[in-house]
Amino acid sequence: MASASAGRPGKASPAAGALRILRSTSVRLALGYAGLFIASSLLLGGLLWWLTAGYLDREIEAVILSDTRAVSDSLRDFGLAGAVDTVRERIGRYGDQNAIYLLTGPTLAPVAGNLDGWPVQAGRAAGWYQADMVRGGTVHATRLLHIALPGGFHLLVGRDVQELIELRAVILEALAIAAAAALLLGILGAFLVRRAAQRRVEAINRTAAAIVQGDLAQRLPTRESADEFDQLADTVNRMLEQIEQLVEGVRNVSNAIAHDLRTPLAEVRVRLEEVLRNRPPQEATFEAIDETLQEIDRVMAMFNALLRLAEIDSGVRRSGFRPVDLASVVEEVVELYGPTAEAGQITLAVEDEPGLMVQGDPFLLAQALGNLLDNAVKFSPLGGRVLLSLARRADDRILVTVADQGPGIPDCEKERVAERFFRGDASRGTAGFGLGLSVVASVARLHGGSLVLADAAPGLVASLALPAAPPAG
Repeated sequence: MASASAGRPGKASPAAGALRILRSTSVRLALGYAGLFIASSLLLGGLLWWLTAGYLDREIEAVILSDTRAVSDSLRDFGLAGAVDTVRERIGRYGDQNAIYLLTGPTLAPVAGNLDGWPVQAGRAAGWYQADMVRGGTVHATRLLHIALPGGFHLLVGRDVQELIELRAVILEALAIAAAAALLLGILGAFLVRRAAQRRVEAINRTAAAIVQGDLAQRLPTRESADEFDQLADTVNRMLEQIEQLVEGVRNVSNAIAHDLRTPLAEVRVRLEEVLRNRPPQEATFEAIDETLQEIDRVMAMFNALLRLAEIDSGVRRSGFRPVDLASVVEEVVELYGPTAEAGQITLAVEDEPGLMVQGDPFLLAQALGNLLDNAVKFSPLGGRVLLSLARRADDRILVTVADQGPGIPDCEKERVAERFFRGDASRGTAGFGLGLSVVASVARLHGGSLVLADAAPGLVASLALPAAPPAG
């Protein structure tokens, strides 16, 4: 029978807890920086140690070589007595307690110096030696140079390097202590960084969980510190605002579609029911079918407009952008809507400027301009005047402006007219779906421009502000 504690949930082992902590990005970063600091400190300390120890070694060897040359020169110039006097003079005059001198005969019997005999660790062959010698009752490390002199004499000159070795040990100990302190500080810093980062991440997780539950009004908290977390939070908050607007737009569009479809579909159903119930004559039946088809065409036109909006908003048409001469687009649109304006006794005037080029889709630009012109003609009174003009602004943007003499749009509605299915008070009695200006605004955004509405007193001035195309070449 298994023990009760074997499968007890919620009890994480210490190893699992340590593993979870080590998986933390902040801990790994802090430990990584601590390791980098330790490595760089050891490298710097090792370089200083190597340079210091090397310098001291070179200084000691230079002093030893200088002493050996002095004794050798004295032996050559003044014989054995001169060499003995030089050794005694250096021992007595300079009083260097770390200096070692031994001048011997061919059998290594001492002639002069401060050693009682030839050290065992110094061989008979000339060269450098490292030996441990007892001095003052303690063992000292020494650096020795053995050279052979003329006449079979031998000279051993050296220096006590015990202090140098102890200095090296102190430096190494200091480096070890510094590395250990850096490691401890790094671990402490890792936990502090993890704690601070975990608080920010937990706040982000709580907000994200609320958003997942459907509360799109939630926003990631910021501390106004402009650090990386605040920059990330600002970016995500802007994205959430855009998502909230899109979701709200979809909700509004869905409601508007349901509302706008209900009336024509209800009318279609009533007509068909009436035909089915009354069985009118053939001619009346055809008229009812014709009216029903018109209603169906109206519904299909609305869906086609929505599909165009979806295509524009997706940006797929941007791949076909090319330089477009706006004067030619204006000419085509005016030619298309000229007969409609004449039928309404409306004067259609054009003020264009040749050579104004934009980078875009000519068909979408023509559609947007056509929507503006269609609205202007539709809402202009009999005998009114519609002006379509092209001009380049000082900021290198091109304005395509349509001005009419209709009822205009109140200021309280100007911000909403580009919403899908929105219809102002002045357009309640006219045919349409409230999608025309939505298409214009979407085409403007696709081309990096904007739709600007202003009063003409009386009437409306609708302008497309588009960036001019860069010069060719």
